[in-house]
Amino acid sequence: MSRIIAIANQKGGVGKTTTAINLGASLAAAEMKVLLVDCDPQANASSGLGLRKDSRRRSLYHLFTQQASIESLVQPSELHGLEVVPSDRNLVGTSVELLAVDQRESLLKDALLPIEGKYDYVLLDCPPSLDLLTVNALTAARTLLIPIQCEYFALEGVSELLDTLIRIRRNLNPQLEVEGILLTMFDERTNLTHQVAQDLRDYFGQQVFKTVIPRNIRLAEAPSHGKPILLYDIKSRGAESYLELAREIMKNDKKGARSRSQCATEGS
Repeated sequence: MSRIIAIANQKGGVGKTTTAINLGASLAAAEMKVLLVDCDPQANASSGLGLRKDSRRRSLYHLFTQQASIESLVQPSELHGLEVVPSDRNLVGTSVELLAVDQRESLLKDALLPIEGKYDYVLLDCPPSLDLLTVNALTAARTLLIPIQCEYFALEGVSELLDTLIRIRRNLNPQLEVEGILLTMFDERTNLTHQVAQDLRDYFGQQVFKTVIPRNIRLAEAPSHGKPILLYDIKSRGAESYLELAREIMKNDKKGARSRSQCATEGS
């Protein structure tokens, strides 16, 4: 069964899309089969993986408006094992266009059912808002990964996102859990960065990933070349950090699988 991870934080500029692209690439480099679904109308994950804007190409918008299946939308990336469902600016109108549609919060969840098991990981890159697109992603996901920038206002908006998670859990997706909180744009030269990181670890405990993503020029440059950092500069600190994050997630998945297996054995 595919592990579906929503990458979300309604605060912009915290590294959601950078994480979606480079975590996907790092998992693919570990011989996992990965699908990245670009749920953001800005389509930065699509362009960051080398998909140029094309008005003739169908996108996630056509899935939401029931004009295309998920399988027909999948595009290859330059990296073997990583595929993408592109977005475009038409997604902006989905909240209005789907207003009268029954169970509109579950459209993405239902659409992903035909590819369950085809991919090891499905990553959902969410827009910087708690709109219908993000709600669809959280309803479809097994877990939520929250990137947080190491700055003074790091906690701003996170409590609102966690409140949304609780409501989604209560009404739409009772299995939704927190995959982890990822510290991004970590500048080890500043005391403020270390203090914010410590405050987050004190508050959220083991929900914070051990891996941190540093401020890295090469990591910032890669999207403008339409490449994940592994293809742009594999020796950079940014590449090393995302490879480490992928290893941490896969390790946690194995621990979780063993725990579920033990529970099943004890219950039988």
